[in-house]
Amino acid sequence: MRRCFYNFALTNSVLKLPCPIFEDMTAIRVLIVEDEPLIAEDIADCLSAAGFVVSQIIHEFKEAWDFIDTGTFDIALLDITLGTEQHGLELAAKIHALGTKPFCFLSSHTDKGTLAKARETFPASYLLKPFREEELIMALELAAATFFQTKSVELTLDILNQNIPVGLSEREYDVLAALRKGKTNKAISEDLFISINTVKTHLMNIFTKLDVTNRTELLFKIESFSKKM
Repeated sequence: MRRCFYNFALTNSVLKLPCPIFEDMTAIRVLIVEDEPLIAEDIADCLSAAGFVVSQIIHEFKEAWDFIDTGTFDIALLDITLGTEQHGLELAAKIHALGTKPFCFLSSHTDKGTLAKARETFPASYLLKPFREEELIMALELAAATFFQTKSVELTLDILNQNIPVGLSEREYDVLAALRKGKTNKAISEDLFISINTVKTHLMNIFTKLDVTNRTELLFKIESFSKKM
């Protein structure tokens, strides 16, 4: 298992998109806001090695505040304390108010006061330093599933299949719909009355047809398609 300075690594999340409708989102762009340059660079190296695009590394509050207005990122990783102040909470509140991007906190704070303030900004996840790479993977999958479940629009099988090279079957579409609701493989198998192995087979077919390698990529790609609706 690869480990970074903060045990911060991801699975390959490159989106190689053959379909023209997805040309504006070739990879998941991550905004890193971290006031410690060495930590920020180490995080960026881990993300880049995993296939993510680091849209920007920012160390200071004002620069991060202005950059958020550009919208040139897909998900933000925010440290809470920037310098001596908890400016990450203000950045989070701004992103939440805009309502177009998910964000996760990266923090060493575990005190009740900070956690209460963080909850008020509605983060997708709250990650503690240090942490394991699989914890980050799960956190990002949850972030994507939770955020896009509330933002997604109706995406019918016919419309989806008109815009991908190889269409999904009805059962694959059912699995995709359940996945967009944040359901686990076990929950999907119970809802659709199929085995977990069958769910995994359908997921692999979906990944292949949409040219992605994991759930996080899939959810981001479906969301980018939904924005065209």
